[in-house]
Amino acid sequence: MSIKGVFPIDRWEFNSQSVLADLPIEDLELLTAHKLEQLYKKGEIIFREGAYPSGIFYIIEGKVKKYKLDKEAKEQIIYVANKGELLGYHAILSQDRYPDCAAALEESRIAFIPKEDFLETLNQSKELSSRLLKTLSHEFAVLANSLSMFAQKSVRERLAIQLIVLREKYKVNFQVGMPVEINMSRDDLASLVGTVRENVVRVLSEFKEAGILETKGRKIIILNVARLIKIADYK
Repeated sequence: MSIKGVFPIDRWEFNSQSVLADLPIEDLELLTAHKLEQLYKKGEIIFREGAYPSGIFYIIEGKVKKYKLDKEAKEQIIYVANKGELLGYHAILSQDRYPDCAAALEESRIAFIPKEDFLETLNQSKELSSRLLKTLSHEFAVLANSLSMFAQKSVRERLAIQLIVLREKYKVNFQVGMPVEINMSRDDLASLVGTVRENVVRVLSEFKEAGILETKGRKIIILNVARLIKIADYK
């Protein structure tokens, strides 16, 4: 099932994939002149909160979690970034340290673009500047929407919303009617939803009994996204 027109998925996606898509070739060549590609293992740190940025990161393959740590070193996942998205450019634009951490959710191939190349391209490319400004504005709206969700929604509703969003991120060669597998640990899912692992396991069991999803180990297979949309009760 396509959720277009049924659930406002754009309110939950940063859409930074569009920043480099079809960028003028001369701008792209300048930006990537000294890029370095690296393979990150699942759980491997890409950057830490409080560190000074030396460049930006572009996800070629894989998924990355952006998160904050509390005083007890407990994670609160802010966002799951997908293939094609940019990471770390906020700190460079604000001339500040990284405001959060980033780590690979699965094995990921990521390109590092030096700060100097990023800033030089930004100075020369009106197109890149315009796209980044638009993306930053949209990201602010997404984060404001997430804060509203945590304040107003129950754990059951929040989990339904996050499963809908993750379903879109985990689609591979998707065709209508095809189930989608989400490969995420219960701890990470709990961190994303803003609750404890036990609550996530309990609600997933309820969804499983209702025929909304199946589980195979850590994999969650979404069978009925329409039911999730109804539970999410998102207007």
